[in-house]
Amino acid sequence: MKKNHTILVVDDENGVRQSFNMVLKDVYNVLLADSGKQAIDIFTRNKVDLILLDILLPDTGGLDLLEKFKETDPNTEIIMVTAVNEIQTAVKAIKLGAYEYIIKPFVVDDVLIVIKRAMEKRSLVKEVAYLKDELERYHSFEKMVGKDENMRKIFELISIVSQSDGTVLIQGESGTGKELVARAIHNRGLRHEEPFVVINCAAIPATLMESKIFGHNRGAFTGATHTSIGKLEIGDKGTIFLDDIDSLDINMQAKLLRIIQEKEFERLGSTKVIKVDVRFVASSNKDLKDLISQEKFREDLYYRLAVFPIELPPLKERKGDISLLLNHFLQLNAKNTGKPPKRFSKEAVQILMEYDWPGNVRELQNLVERLFTITKGSVIHLKDISTFDIGKRGIKDMTLKQAVSTFEKNYISEILEKVNGNRKKAAERLGIHRNTLLSKTIELAPNTNK
Repeated sequence: MKKNHTILVVDDENGVRQSFNMVLKDVYNVLLADSGKQAIDIFTRNKVDLILLDILLPDTGGLDLLEKFKETDPNTEIIMVTAVNEIQTAVKAIKLGAYEYIIKPFVVDDVLIVIKRAMEKRSLVKEVAYLKDELERYHSFEKMVGKDENMRKIFELISIVSQSDGTVLIQGESGTGKELVARAIHNRGLRHEEPFVVINCAAIPATLMESKIFGHNRGAFTGATHTSIGKLEIGDKGTIFLDDIDSLDINMQAKLLRIIQEKEFERLGSTKVIKVDVRFVASSNKDLKDLISQEKFREDLYYRLAVFPIELPPLKERKGDISLLLNHFLQLNAKNTGKPPKRFSKEAVQILMEYDWPGNVRELQNLVERLFTITKGSVIHLKDISTFDIGKRGIKDMTLKQAVSTFEKNYISEILEKVNGNRKKAAERLGIHRNTLLSKTIELAPNTNK
């Protein structure tokens, strides 16, 4: 039998030490000490999970030793053992961090139960510490939330890529968080103290694109009444994020390729060459290779950008993150609004996890914000989520019975709301007897224990 835990027995009576050893040795690794000095020496050299510590020792007080052990390793569980039943001593021991206080002579079964509970507590503390570390590593990585294996790989790739200065191409559906990835690369990189400049290629008209990127001198074109620096100069020494780069026309793509290669350009209306030191990160929600085959995107620009390609998975491919994201955005809304926190019921989470989320994380975030705002109670139930909230409806794997039940719940809730909860009027509108409506509303009543 593998022994996973080690117990240190500290007692100056050999009979007590041997008794504990006989009781515990089949399940635990047992170490024995007859003095405080020996106990400290053993504790320093070994990984100890729990200590059975006598109050009265020949060379030191048990309470003093308790404090030293806790200072060295606060997670070590300590059970005080004494022949003297003194309430004040017991209270002081507990305040100093002892798990329990047992009196000699003791009942073996009672001691084993106390030890088992103490070990369970220690295991729980370790598990919480592990989960906290996991949350810090993955669940809130540069404002991105996820524990799915695909996202873990993305987070690790970001950490690696950020230490380079090569161009990055981020591809994925709309709403998957491409700008968050770009910002994470910048924030973790060598240029994190320099500007992060976004160029939204889809939002800037083609006629203004060159002016926005390169800047212009006064008189460069009609309406250029003053000299203006472009985004490239603003981002010098930092990161330029080219969002929706697939929106650039072919001519602009050629000019951008030269800038990436040469790191120099000219303002409109000027012949002066301006050099910049920037890192380029680009994103696209379209398949650039497909656009290349259609001659809508330059192949040489694609390969110049895709030194480090990153493909973001859609939310439907990381459904294990949906409940995590739901809770994350609920907490975020509570924090931002100063309102009490809310949660989703088990049934609501289940139905939302079955939805395909064509708008990805952005769609989920918008839904949570809407439901947080309009839901009156502290729990968001299935009836609070209308078919319009989740896009009519995109839910797969629902049985006919589930679909009918969902519609019925939503419809009855809407009618009751329209008549301000008047069951008589609601029954008339629904064409059913009041008693039938009463039984259905009882079924609809949210279970607060869920």
